[in-house]
Amino acid sequence: MSSSAVRDLWETIAAEAAAESELWADTLRPESERERDPVFSPLAEERFALGLETIYEGYLVHYGSPRLFAPADQDTALLLGDYLYAHGLVRIAAFGEVAAVADLSELISLCSQLQAERSGGEGPLWAATAALLGKGAVDEQRAALRLHGDASALEAVAREAAGDEPVTRALAAHARRLR
Repeated sequence: MSSSAVRDLWETIAAEAAAESELWADTLRPESERERDPVFSPLAEERFALGLETIYEGYLVHYGSPRLFAPADQDTALLLGDYLYAHGLVRIAAFGEVAAVADLSELISLCSQLQAERSGGEGPLWAATAALLGKGAVDEQRAALRLHGDASALEAVAREAAGDEPVTRALAAHARRLR
């Protein structure tokens, strides 16, 4: 993805959130403090980048250090994160890729479970989902994480699909964003 496309991605997320609600506009970081570092979208098809990073920003609003937003309180963070999840899913649904929407819905649900249990494994889950988005190829690996807390199969399929170096970069960037 070109640097101008990456910049447009962040501007689109911010501008559309601000247009949607004055509350979301008030939570935006000042322009100079916004971080424009894609984490998992480089592992996915380029057409999914905007939706995937929108959903990931929602995840970060809930559980980590968001790149674009700084909600003042937990109630606003919860609502904003949910808005970003929904908006990202709408972006992906616009491609008519039902399997991709299903993969992302499973991702969001399983991340919530893992956070509630404080069990970890979200990084490999994000990486595998991004790398194989819409291919229906991570059901067994997700089940291993959900039932046994084992994320190794997710990381393995992500590395196979996207390559070692991109997955290593994504997982490192993800680890830096967690609280």
